[in-house]
Amino acid sequence: MALSRRQFVGGAAAVAGAAGTTGFTLPTGPADPTGPTGPTDPTRRISPTGFPLPTPLWREFESAPCTHPQIPYVGRAGAHAGARRSPRPPVVANAVTYGATPDGSGDSAPAINRALAEAGERGGGTVLLPPGTYRIDDYLRIGHSGVVLRGAGSGRTRLIATRSLTELIGPYGSRYGGDKSSWSWAGGLIWLSPQARHASLVAAVRDRAWPFEGWTGNRRDEWTTLTAVRPARRGDRSVTVEDPSALTCGQLVVLRLADDAGHTLLEHMAGGGPGAEAYTWDDKTKLTSYVPYEWPVRITAVRGGKVTLERPLPLDVRPEWDPRLVSGVAPLTHSGVVGLTLEAVETPQSPHLLDKGYNGVVFQCAYDCWAEDVVVRHVDNGFGLVAASACTLRRTRVEGRGSHHPYFCREGAHDNLVEDFRVVARTVPAPAGTQLHGINVEGLSSHNVWSRGVMEMGTFDTHRGMPFANVRTEITVENNGRHGGDGSAGPLYGARFVHWNVRVTNGRAGLVKIDTVAPYSATVGISEVREFDQTDVPDFSGDLHARVEAYGSPGSVRPGNLYEAQRALRR
Repeated sequence: MALSRRQFVGGAAAVAGAAGTTGFTLPTGPADPTGPTGPTDPTRRISPTGFPLPTPLWREFESAPCTHPQIPYVGRAGAHAGARRSPRPPVVANAVTYGATPDGSGDSAPAINRALAEAGERGGGTVLLPPGTYRIDDYLRIGHSGVVLRGAGSGRTRLIATRSLTELIGPYGSRYGGDKSSWSWAGGLIWLSPQARHASLVAAVRDRAWPFEGWTGNRRDEWTTLTAVRPARRGDRSVTVEDPSALTCGQLVVLRLADDAGHTLLEHMAGGGPGAEAYTWDDKTKLTSYVPYEWPVRITAVRGGKVTLERPLPLDVRPEWDPRLVSGVAPLTHSGVVGLTLEAVETPQSPHLLDKGYNGVVFQCAYDCWAEDVVVRHVDNGFGLVAASACTLRRTRVEGRGSHHPYFCREGAHDNLVEDFRVVARTVPAPAGTQLHGINVEGLSSHNVWSRGVMEMGTFDTHRGMPFANVRTEITVENNGRHGGDGSAGPLYGARFVHWNVRVTNGRAGLVKIDTVAPYSATVGISEVREFDQTDVPDFSGDLHARVEAYGSPGSVRPGNLYEAQRALRR
């Protein structure tokens, strides 16, 4: 039986501070000796002083951090390679001086948007929103790099959004046909995306052209080849290129890998082997629309034909995949939203896939961007990462009447960090026909991290489209949501998915204990759980090469947070 809100909050008190703090620590007491990780369990290792020893999996990873078969390297996930503090660019504008009214008496969206646009045109800087309540009858746009919208804190600066994206832009249908609303997984009432990409997307929506939201455009041909790349292996930090003349230190490029007729790239993302080779890929039309795989990365050094990258390669680079470094749309970089609450006017949640677009904060084609101390309330979808990479969401919270996707990560979003997050239990019952997912990842998204979270509702929504190499660590969850995903989107999981130190408060296994469904995965230090409600079967036949350690003992596993341990290891 699911816990009540009072029971959940009481049980989570040991693992979570008040919302808006810098995080929490899972309990570290000994496991129940009668449980599956008692003294006879070889995965539970205790030092002479009584403290848990590092797991065998972690010891393996330490010896091969970039090439481990089950655990991905995510130690540099997040903006500015996971920097602890977000940049604070100088203040260049106060939205009140542009006409924003902090007493909620008028529409402040035009004034705030003018301040944001002028800050960007002058080269960037911070736009302040002093304490108060601001009504916005339009969505807010950050389309220039280096622009930060900063309130006085999520408890002091409040935006009241009165209209949905359907009202403001138009009905956004699906490029896959039918009457689905793409506002169910795209667009925000605070929307950070490059001006050119944003303008083309809005125009396409109004023309019913249903654009592709990713880095290289609707036809996947809006890119310029900088150079071909010679063969390399997953985990390499440097690659050899054929022509370095167009490359410079600090440049942001996109590694582009195309699939071949035998779908060996997709097989590689699934971990390879007989299971992936036997899988039928050709009829997975939604999945195959996600390739070429596009991985944005910053160059840190160019020495002749040798190019060093900010992060290790996420996949092999093989000649049959036509590997190239390309430049697509100009990205949005070094921009953020800090210290405010965005509250949509409270309306009933829409039926599944018919969301109106009362969405929160969305990053699209963004790199090295961030949100910090931001709350969204009464939204259809909370925080979105759409073809966004190397972004950080820190101390964020989704609350109110209930959301379709509290957090969504899609269209090839990579290397993002969501930490110290909270999904608050809904304040009204879910209307009939609605759906609750949770922390969502799909569409070949890889190397994303969710760390130190409390989920009073939702689930670990892996939404098909074969996301791979993602980590969820040090999280408490009332596992009462359901995953989605079109059958044409292919497998639920690719290789190297990890759930590490997860406390499940209602005992439901689905999408948390993944050793029976995810290939080359690791389930480490989760609560004892059982299957009920939505139960999945593996997409791949044969041995999945999945690992389980410290089952039934959340909080006893060392390291307690896989991402933090990898950060420490990189130093």
